[in-house]
Amino acid sequence: MDTDGTHETRPGHTGHIPRPAAPPPPGLPPKPTHAPSAGPTLGDWLRFPRSPDGPGVWTYGHVPRAAEEPEETPTRQLISGALISLLAGLLLWSLLWNGYLGGFWLWPLYMFTPDSWAGTLPSVVASYVWYAVVATILVIGFGRLGRWPELGRRALRSRAARPLRSAGPAGPVAGGPDDPARWPQLRDVGMGEAADRLEGEAGGGRMNDVDYARIRRAWDSVRVDPSRMRAFGDAVRDKGAGACVHPSGARDLPVRAARHDLLARQVLLGTVEDGVRNPYARRGTGFALDPDVLGTSLLAVGPSGSGKTRRLVRPVVESLALQALAGQAAVVAVGAAGTQLGPDDAYDVVVRIGDPASVYDLDLYGGATDPDEAATLLAEAFVGDVPGMDVRRAATALAQLLGPFRAAYGRFPAVPELRELLDQVPAAFEALRRDLGPVGGGQQAMLRELDARTRQHGAHGDPGPALADRVALLDRPAFAGFFDTTGQGRPFSLRALEHPLRVRVDLPERGHADASRILARLLLAQFNASVAARSDRSLFAFLALDDASRTLTAETVRGVQRLRSAHAGVLLTLRTLDDVPEALRTPLLGAVGCRMAFSGVTTWDGKRFAEAWGTEWVETRDVTHRTVFADQPLTRAMHAFRKLVTGKAVTTDAVTVRQVERERWSASDLAHSVPPGHAVLSLTSVRGERAAPLLVRLAEGGSGPTA
Repeated sequence: MDTDGTHETRPGHTGHIPRPAAPPPPGLPPKPTHAPSAGPTLGDWLRFPRSPDGPGVWTYGHVPRAAEEPEETPTRQLISGALISLLAGLLLWSLLWNGYLGGFWLWPLYMFTPDSWAGTLPSVVASYVWYAVVATILVIGFGRLGRWPELGRRALRSRAARPLRSAGPAGPVAGGPDDPARWPQLRDVGMGEAADRLEGEAGGGRMNDVDYARIRRAWDSVRVDPSRMRAFGDAVRDKGAGACVHPSGARDLPVRAARHDLLARQVLLGTVEDGVRNPYARRGTGFALDPDVLGTSLLAVGPSGSGKTRRLVRPVVESLALQALAGQAAVVAVGAAGTQLGPDDAYDVVVRIGDPASVYDLDLYGGATDPDEAATLLAEAFVGDVPGMDVRRAATALAQLLGPFRAAYGRFPAVPELRELLDQVPAAFEALRRDLGPVGGGQQAMLRELDARTRQHGAHGDPGPALADRVALLDRPAFAGFFDTTGQGRPFSLRALEHPLRVRVDLPERGHADASRILARLLLAQFNASVAARSDRSLFAFLALDDASRTLTAETVRGVQRLRSAHAGVLLTLRTLDDVPEALRTPLLGAVGCRMAFSGVTTWDGKRFAEAWGTEWVETRDVTHRTVFADQPLTRAMHAFRKLVTGKAVTTDAVTVRQVERERWSASDLAHSVPPGHAVLSLTSVRGERAAPLLVRLAEGGSGPTA
């Protein structure tokens, strides 16, 4: 067990692998400090069959099931019927053998054996043959009557089910032409030497699952641009499994808290409950998430302590961090300082807002160079949650200051400078006017912007004071040195999401809750704008917001809905839907494709989910019990004796079957019927495939180190 209580077993790198004490030697994956436990080798992991069967299905070793549950007689009923038929058969055989029913059953024996055989060996043999024939007829007859064959098949199937389920469907043969461990895609284009090198690396234990996924991703890019083939081949021959490594040089995470399948880009979250509330085809199957469903964005609601961070956010962020190392994704995780989102070594950039020891800063303007775009992002962050505030007017007011400032100094203002301009400090305004130059010096448009801001300041409906109050929350001594625009720091901008980055932003939630909400809104608005403006959308971009309370605005909700076309998605967690403005609750549930309700949600939140999930047609059976009144004295006596023995009157049942429309999950069911450690969630893929709401038993996630 690692120091943080986390276990892991991974293909090509099995056993308990804690955070390494020193960097691994070049060309080798991180060296474990514990003896490896039994686990699949990389080749076995690659060859293990995977069966896609709809969104959310853990494909590793999955065996598809029938869509409908077959109608089977209960095993108890089969056993009782078999015993009754066996006893009846034995009784009949005893009656025949002892002559209580006469000797008619021996007539065929007497008819077909001559009298001269009496007392001879042939007569004895013929008699026993006939006894065997009669016994066989009785066994067949009473066996069919008692359904012995079905009972035998069920017993054999239950005994063989476990090894068959573990074996699963057949996969590629080791060493065969389609063995993925032999890199057939490289051999098909004449790169046998590179394929042999990679096969040797995998066989020698020098390649892990991240290496395989990364090199395969690099090969896919080579297929798109064949001019890179020579460089790819040289890198593989020189570095083997270390070819095409991530810019950080990392080839794995220091610790894993969940089970991942990088070949299918999935992370296992739990198991679908084997109960009547779930479709038969999904019962007992593994439940997983991948970019195909995360691309429609996910909203998770549950009270504190329900496991949103440990069982959902941490595994999803970890999966995308592994994919970033493989060159397939870029992930940004945002949470309060101290949230268990993984160790610092698992990220390329860690921004600790308010911590003087933070190496990285946050770009307040999101890498924007256009004043109007920067003003729009800031307006969403500063006053997007203020009731009755016109965000467009606030953006205009900010643009009237950002444009002239950038024209005068070639940069946007820092937080103290922006606050002075919004407060109309005379010295700040005069200095800006002076640095813009005299009238007629080529900056007339910018001077007009300043004049307009001066005229609007203090007027009815002016957003300036509200903006100044919000900017003042960031102009605190704790944030001194942050949000620098002079180029002296190392600001992180979400414009960098065109690269496979792993980023974590720690918000000062404990001491500066309002400032943290502003920064969360800013990051969400910047993410929506940045991923839509990417020229290269081959990487899946993802933002995980561990607490989205008071973060969503009307514009950001619309932006979330547009993310699926930009090959991006967000994960939003809430303690309750009451943390979202009432006017945005229904649009939010409609904007995301994946909805998740944890155990313990209120009936008010459950009502919103029930409306979003809609209704379905179900078959109901109404059973009416009617007392039987007998007319005959003997029948009445039998009924009286039965009532005396059972304590119940003799009744007949009238069954009415009908189709009715009911909610998939009612508000009461979500509030009171979801066990602890479980969640109900529905999925939608970017291709439009849907998975009905499923009751899932979530896996226990490990809690990795915070530093």
